[in-house]
Amino acid sequence: MNFQNERPIYLQIVEQMEMEIMSGYYPKGSKLPTVRELAMQYKVNPNTMQKAFVELEQRGLVFAKRTSGRYVSENESVIENVKQQAAKAKTQEYIRYVRQLGLEEEDILRLFKECGKGENDEHS
Repeated sequence: MNFQNERPIYLQIVEQMEMEIMSGYYPKGSKLPTVRELAMQYKVNPNTMQKAFVELEQRGLVFAKRTSGRYVSENESVIENVKQQAAKAKTQEYIRYVRQLGLEEEDILRLFKECGKGENDEHS
């Protein structure tokens, strides 16, 4: 993973792991790799990985079992809520960007439809 300098590394890991949980790469209820394993995978200090896990726990996506490690939440509504928040944040970011370009609402909606149609065609 290539980290961006302007943002804390642990938050970038949190976002990556959120995406992996939301996409089903780590299914509901599945056991996650250990702090040490993930630290090696992300090439970070185990303390950084631990900080990312704490943040994921606070967001409700991950929970710890005292002696057997960390697991993905089985709560579908928590995962769906995080998914909706992530989609909303990216949409707001996009809208701010295209408004700075001078596009109006009808142009933005047209682009969404065009791009969405293209995505559907590619996945058919």
